[in-house]
Amino acid sequence: MKLLSRNVDKGGSGAVVLMPEEPEDMWHAYNLISEGDNVKCTTIRKVQNETATGSSSSNRVRTTLTITVENIDFDTQACVLRLKGRNVEENPYVKMGAYHTLDLALNRKFTLEKPEWDTISLERIDMACDVTQSADVAAVIMQEGLAHVCLITSSMTLVRSKIEVAIPRKRKGYVQQHEKGLTKFYDAVMQGIQRHVNFDVVKCVLLASPGFVKDQFYDYMFQQAVNVDNKTLLDNKSKFVLVHSSSGFKHSLKEVLQDPAVAAKMSDTKAAGEVKVLEQFYTTLQCESSKAFYGKKHVTAAVEAQCVQILLISDNLFRCQDFNQRKEYVRLVDAVRESGGEVKIFSSMHVSGEQLAQLTGIAAILRFAMPELEDDSDEEDKSDSD
Repeated sequence: MKLLSRNVDKGGSGAVVLMPEEPEDMWHAYNLISEGDNVKCTTIRKVQNETATGSSSSNRVRTTLTITVENIDFDTQACVLRLKGRNVEENPYVKMGAYHTLDLALNRKFTLEKPEWDTISLERIDMACDVTQSADVAAVIMQEGLAHVCLITSSMTLVRSKIEVAIPRKRKGYVQQHEKGLTKFYDAVMQGIQRHVNFDVVKCVLLASPGFVKDQFYDYMFQQAVNVDNKTLLDNKSKFVLVHSSSGFKHSLKEVLQDPAVAAKMSDTKAAGEVKVLEQFYTTLQCESSKAFYGKKHVTAAVEAQCVQILLISDNLFRCQDFNQRKEYVRLVDAVRESGGEVKIFSSMHVSGEQLAQLTGIAAILRFAMPELEDDSDEEDKSDSD
């Protein structure tokens, strides 16, 4: 998604101009646009013309319309987004208040105006427009003296850093110079990984090289991490996957990604973080039921007590038609973040999001037990049975 213009005032009202560049961007647009928003976009309208003799003819004209959205239809298979609503701006071909359907298309800009932009919508724009936010996988393609640090999204590969270090050949009497050159090269690659790989987002780092370069670098990197107590690298050691490539150039990445084992590993990364948190919730619910709750009422009570450690919420809830209800969910997210908690927004397109939807779409893991919430639910059950 390309952000062409952003004009949002301090009060939260304003408009942004966006251009979807890939099918995934349509999913972001679907999550951004709500009923009651104004959308401006070019469209084709069939116009009837009547001549002086009374005969009529019709032709199709391209025009720009602004509608107030009343109905949103998203086709997940074709990634097509259709918006139906009434025209709210003067137009030579369409009367004020007349209904029209806008089809949002790839590489065609549209303007989205909201009466109030909340934090969730603004975050969604940042996530859609910043490729580092959606890059699930990073790759380091290397050979002696040359390395490329890349970020891989669902549709593109970005080279974030190219590292070249001259390494003297391993000759008799010059072994030390060779080892010094290797150490300098490994340090530069290590710095490149730390600078460009956001481990909060990236769930898999591929280390690829011909021969044993990747193995030697992997051993060196984690030995250095232990020496300087680099917690970021040590905590994410399990995310590194060592694979073979024919060279250290970017084109070798293609053969790496075609490896069936790597493809399986990458497909696991998409929702691996969400699945892990959901498993943690179910485990807590079984073992310490007073530290895990689901349902809006119980989660709201836990948020008010500032004891939510992790909030699990489905993006489906932010698409509800009731504006006040949406604001309540946004307020919950903001309150959890302010109290130092973590918020996981689940995609309803993933299996983990579907599972969360079965638990009302909102759940929480607490910092400490709240048995009084359990008592409340028991009392409700008793009153229901009476």
